[in-house]
Amino acid sequence: MKCKDVIRELEKTYPVSVAESWDNPGLQAGRYEKEITSIYIALDATEQVIHHAIEAKADLLLTHHPMLMHGLKKINTGDFYGRRIIELLSHDMTCYAMHTNYDIVQMASLAAQMLRLQDTEILTKTCVLPNGEDGGFGRVGMLEKPMSLAECARYVKEVFKIPEVKVFGDGEKIVQRAAILPGSGKSMVQDVLEKQADVYISGDFGHHDGIDALDQGLPVIDAGHYGIEHIFIAQMAEELKRRFPQIHVISEPIQHPFIFV
Repeated sequence: MKCKDVIRELEKTYPVSVAESWDNPGLQAGRYEKEITSIYIALDATEQVIHHAIEAKADLLLTHHPMLMHGLKKINTGDFYGRRIIELLSHDMTCYAMHTNYDIVQMASLAAQMLRLQDTEILTKTCVLPNGEDGGFGRVGMLEKPMSLAECARYVKEVFKIPEVKVFGDGEKIVQRAAILPGSGKSMVQDVLEKQADVYISGDFGHHDGIDALDQGLPVIDAGHYGIEHIFIAQMAEELKRRFPQIHVISEPIQHPFIFV
């Protein structure tokens, strides 16, 4: 199966047209005509991941985050972007990314399902999907039962297999209506407040982001960017095996990008 055919099938479900205007999903590097017999799935196309994909003899590296988000004026081994591209192309490997189009179609609903949120709704609507349904970022819904903020944080750790989370708020506060936005969610605090959530589960909250949300009455559980979004790897592996049984699918092992000491 050629790379262009794999892409065409994937984009029936995750159309690039629904991605945010600033985003860069799609084929990042490589040949559309490349024959694909094996796919390696990861969250990011780091040098380490690329080496793993080469060792696995993959034809296509499928990532969530685009390898290229900004214009390049030169491609050489003098910087890490150049090294990544040259390493991929020198092994005739293609690299394809599914970013905000995947977020809008799948990521948030999957995270909400894993938390067993009930009566869910989209946090921020951004588009109408090809099937006529609304699409957008994040989900808001009810936890199965009321729990303390500390209990909720432990539940998030358990569900997403995260070693640690950062909590802004009183651990004894009772919460039930939860908003979740995998990835970086600090820009959507106002949307969460409008949905009257008791707690916001997301990532990439800095000091001021957290205390500002808290001063507006919104506790935050920062599960990290990778902490929730790594669910992309397992979900896409399962989907690819189902949709392309003739293609060998390999997953990058879950490895958080930093450690707590």
